[in-house]
Amino acid sequence: MTRRSGSADLQLHGGRVPQWLADRMSTLGAIVCQAIVHHYGREELLARLAHPFWFQAFGSVMGMDWHSSGITTSVIGALKRGLAPLGNELGIHVCGGRGKHSRRTPDELMALGQRVGFDGEALTRASRLVAKVDSAAVQDGFDLYLHGFFVTDDGQWTVVQQGMNETKRQARRYHWHSANLASFVEAPHAAIDGPTQGQIVNLTDKRAAPSREAQLELLADLGPDGVVRTYLDATAEPPAQAMLPHLIMPSHHDVRPADVFTRRLHGTLAAAAERGPIDFPELLLTPGVGARTVQSLAMVAEVVHGAPYRFADPARFSLAHGGKDRHPYPVPIKVYDETIRVLKSAVQNAKLGRDEELQTIRRLDAQARQLERTASGPSFEDYVDGQRKASPALGGRSVFGWEADLVGLAAPPAK
Repeated sequence: MTRRSGSADLQLHGGRVPQWLADRMSTLGAIVCQAIVHHYGREELLARLAHPFWFQAFGSVMGMDWHSSGITTSVIGALKRGLAPLGNELGIHVCGGRGKHSRRTPDELMALGQRVGFDGEALTRASRLVAKVDSAAVQDGFDLYLHGFFVTDDGQWTVVQQGMNETKRQARRYHWHSANLASFVEAPHAAIDGPTQGQIVNLTDKRAAPSREAQLELLADLGPDGVVRTYLDATAEPPAQAMLPHLIMPSHHDVRPADVFTRRLHGTLAAAAERGPIDFPELLLTPGVGARTVQSLAMVAEVVHGAPYRFADPARFSLAHGGKDRHPYPVPIKVYDETIRVLKSAVQNAKLGRDEELQTIRRLDAQARQLERTASGPSFEDYVDGQRKASPALGGRSVFGWEADLVGLAAPPAK
C-alpha cells in the first residue's frame, strides 16, 4: 500500500563494498527474495522493498554498515546482480542504480517491456516522474544520485531512490510503491528516509493541493516572466509546508545496546538452541560453526517472515553476519557461507515441490517469537564480545583484513 512509514537518519559514507562481500550479498539477497516470493508472492516482495525499516534490516543481515547510506547502494546493486539470472523465473526485475546506472533506467525499462510484454513507455514515465517529484516537488536539500526501479512482469513496481547533502554528510532515502498509487503529486511516497533538518518544501503533501493549483493558475495568468516579477516584488515569506514524518536513526557507527531489542535477540538465541539439534542435525555436525549458523538462519528467517513492526531495530539484524567495518563484529565468513548453503538447498528443493526445509526455517522464526516472551540470555555487550573472540575461528573478515591475521596486532581503527 502507499503509506508513509517513517524515515531514518542515514550517514553519507563513501567507498565500495569489497568483492568478497558483494558476491555473498548478491547470493544471499537473491535467495531471500526467492523465499519471500515462494511463501508470499512477488507483490509482497515489492511491498517489503517499499518499507524503509525492512529495507534497512535486509541490508544489515547481509553484512553492510547497519545505518549508513551504503545500505541503499549495496542492496540495490546486490539484487540487480543476484536477480538478473532469475528474471524469467521470478518475474521480477531490477533497473537503474547509482550515478550513470540511474540514467539508464528508461532504456532498461523499454527493453524489458519489449521482452516481457508490459508497457515500457508508461513505466519510463513513472520512473521520470518519481525522480522529478523527489528532486523538485520535495525541496529538502538533498540531490538525487541513486534510482532503483523494481518491476514485475505485470507492471507493478517499487522505486527506492536516494539523495545526498554533501555539506552535512547525510543521505535521505525515498520509497515509492505502485500499489494503490492514485497520484504522483499528492502524498505518493511509501516512505521517506533521512534526517530532519529545518523546513522542507513538500509540494506532494495533500495539504499543499491549493498551493499546486495556485502555481498553475499563476503560470497560466502571468507567464514565466510575470511569475518571476511577482516573486521579486513580494515582501512576505511563503507559508511553511508541513514536514513529512521521519524516523531518525542514530549517527554513531558502532552498534550499541540501545539500538537492539535485547528481548528479541534472546528469543532468537533460545530458538536456535532449542530447534537446532532437532531440525538441523546434519548442519550441527560442523563443530563450532553449525550451532552459530542456526542463529543467523533465525534472523534471516525473520527477514523473510517478519511483520513490519519487527524491523524497528535494524541494528539487531547486523548480529546475523556482522559488518564489513567490524561493527558489531567482523563478518564470520564460515557462518555466512553455511547460511547461504542451507538456504540455497531449501529454496532449490522447494522449486521441486519439496518445501520441508523452507518450512523448517519458518518454524525457527515462529519459535523465536514464542520464546522471546520468556527467554533470557547474555547481555548485548557479552554477546558481541563473545562473537569478537570467536571471530578468528569463524573466518572473521572485514575491510581491514582477516581477523586471524590481526590477532596480536593493534585493533583496527573504528570508522
